[in-house]
Amino acid sequence: MNGHGNSLAFLNSVRYGTQYQNELDTKEAVMRAVQIREFGGPEVLQVYDLPDPDPGPGELLVEVARCGVNFADSLLRDDGYIAPTTLPVIPGCEVVGRAPDGRRVAGMVPSGGYAERVAVPEAHLFDVPDEVDDVEALALLAQGLTAWWLINHTTRVQPGETVVVHAAAGGVGSLAIQLALLSGAGRVIAAAGTPEKRAVAITLGADNAVDPAADDLTAELCAANDGEQIDVVLEMTGGHVTDQSLAALAPLGRLAFYGMASGVEPSSVPPHNLQRRSTTVSGFWLKHALARPELLAKAYAELCSLAANGSLRVIHGGDYGMSLVGRAHEHLRDRRTIGKLVLDPSR
Repeated sequence: MNGHGNSLAFLNSVRYGTQYQNELDTKEAVMRAVQIREFGGPEVLQVYDLPDPDPGPGELLVEVARCGVNFADSLLRDDGYIAPTTLPVIPGCEVVGRAPDGRRVAGMVPSGGYAERVAVPEAHLFDVPDEVDDVEALALLAQGLTAWWLINHTTRVQPGETVVVHAAAGGVGSLAIQLALLSGAGRVIAAAGTPEKRAVAITLGADNAVDPAADDLTAELCAANDGEQIDVVLEMTGGHVTDQSLAALAPLGRLAFYGMASGVEPSSVPPHNLQRRSTTVSGFWLKHALARPELLAKAYAELCSLAANGSLRVIHGGDYGMSLVGRAHEHLRDRRTIGKLVLDPSR
């Protein structure tokens, strides 16, 4: 992220870190928020009364209606996130609610989202149309924008190409299936770990669905593509799933790696193997796209328009009271969830 983004992250760490904790002695506790004070399992997610955050320059204080729950939040909880975490911290990177002027907005923050009120950089706030509900508004943030970027920028899906989407019933995957088809993909193959999740992927438009735990995943993917190799793979599992998906790529194929839910590193990728088949392996982290807020605002407006007219379906995966945040994390890490999970800070 650029210097502006780094300064925001620093300000956020001050607001929600040690200095913020010390302010409890001098400020009235007026909001409920989830705060992590030690790393560990879901039990470390506790609700506290904390002071309202003080918006800094270029920030607005948003009254939160719902906050999004993402897999990355669970990694932050047990200190497994890609970026270092300083305790105490309020998890959560996305919120939907009302700006001080009454506008309905959705926004992204480095952390602090699991709260009744959040200070959000104005550059990372997007207007939400009335036709888009709170769950849709949140799903189209970190997950929707990731799916949009993977399809349109990282892999640049071309008409007629075959696209494999792993974790196909999850927040990113369920949207990526649909966005790939809207981009003209000739065939979308979903990979998901249970028959129920594979069935969901088919209802979203996937042409075929496979089990990523198959002994020979490469053969399964090619078989699902009428024996042909694959043009594009969107992958966030790691381990053998990444390795065997890469082996399924056709010449000039692209694999976009945007997560590692298994916690297992893929095998190394020798450069000569990439050259031999002219394949590309790339990584993506939405944090870096935040440095281009104008493009993200355009993308978010496009996603909202698609959701409002019925072209893009968001799966409501569960609306948990803030007091049940630990249960939401348990369900997410156990891979029992489908679609978008949200927290209601009023409960």
